[in-house]
Amino acid sequence: MASDSTPTPADPFTLALDTQRALLDATTESLSSLAVADERVSTVANVDVGQTPHEVVHSENKLELLHYRSRTDEQADVPILIIYALINKPFILDLQPDRSVIRRLLDAGHDVYLIDWNEPSRLDSVLTLEDYVTRYIENCVDVVCERSGEPAINVLGYCMGGTMAAMYTALEPDTVNALGLMAAGLRFDDTGGTLEEWGHEEYYDPSDVTDVYGNVPAEMLDVGFALMDPVANFCSKYVRLYDNLDDQAFVENFARMERWLSDGIDVAGETYVQFLEEIYQQNNLYENELTIGDRDVDISEIDMPVVQIVGEHDHLIPKAASVPFNDVIGSDDVSVIEAPTGHIGLSVSTTAHAEVWPAVADWFHEQIDDDDTDPSPDGSTESTSTTDNGANGIQSVDGIGLTYASRLREAGIETVGDLLELNPETVADAAEVSTTRVERWIEAAR
Repeated sequence: MASDSTPTPADPFTLALDTQRALLDATTESLSSLAVADERVSTVANVDVGQTPHEVVHSENKLELLHYRSRTDEQADVPILIIYALINKPFILDLQPDRSVIRRLLDAGHDVYLIDWNEPSRLDSVLTLEDYVTRYIENCVDVVCERSGEPAINVLGYCMGGTMAAMYTALEPDTVNALGLMAAGLRFDDTGGTLEEWGHEEYYDPSDVTDVYGNVPAEMLDVGFALMDPVANFCSKYVRLYDNLDDQAFVENFARMERWLSDGIDVAGETYVQFLEEIYQQNNLYENELTIGDRDVDISEIDMPVVQIVGEHDHLIPKAASVPFNDVIGSDDVSVIEAPTGHIGLSVSTTAHAEVWPAVADWFHEQIDDDDTDPSPDGSTESTSTTDNGANGIQSVDGIGLTYASRLREAGIETVGDLLELNPETVADAAEVSTTRVERWIEAAR
């Protein structure tokens, strides 16, 4: 007796009809997609990006310093300067209105600037990290400080721009109020990152490229990044596009991302070689052995609040290439904001815009002193402004803000005279900063 689990023999007639119906459905879907293909091609070609209003407030060589129009009645006193990467264009941070890092910060009441490097010419192939960090970035910081009236500003560095932001901050810590590092490559010592492996000195000499081309071609970089996940980048995404041709919003999102991925810019040759050799291959920034020009990049000077913004699934810059940097810098006020996304997803994913960027905006607000008052024991406020201490009050010295002034006062260092009477080591211990920074204070006070 046959059991109930015995499969019923296939009905040839029903099978033929089902197969025919499935084939008809597939053909109908294909024809439907083809019917809108021409319209979607136009969408891809004409999609808008980087739509947040802004003005160019400073230019130098190819770079433009953008200042974004405020979107709130009041803005934070301390502006944010975004230092973008040298690779690709910065509109990934302003891809579309509902997925714009720029707008998230503006809507939270921040005053936002961004460095758009633009594409170097062949004459720029000799530019080095010294040019980018101690000339271009420093000049942009000076402009933002002057326009805002603030001696120190907030800095947010993205990817390679984050690495350069860390270098600048180590060299000029008095001009940085708080530092955000987004998907920044800061440590390369067996982190498991694909780029670290490909760029290993055993397999790759960056000078081989620059000796031939001068600058590093954007096309070479684009192909290299795509080959990190070839199936997804050369096949799967186009299948998804075809399957969603009738979805206008999907096609527009796809077009914006493709425009960013394909709209790359060359990288200055000398900077590329220096970055690959000293940051990737020798790990000099993390090891505190990096020199730019004739200046040592002392990362112990990074003693202001620092936040790392990382993607859990970032295969370009894995967490191990970023987060450990918090343990070797001078600041004790370090934190990490992590999202379950990849490198690009930090800028454009729904999760990042729902959770990460509101948290980042709040963090930057928390690093701004609303006034110059400290609470007294009875709960009232006691002014600590420079006027209460006279023209020679300790906070009148360039580089000594409210936090450092409070630490110095606790140690009995209340005036410029007190500062000049003590040796730098004693002041450094009281303010919890490096001797080098104190020496700059003393020089400014004289």
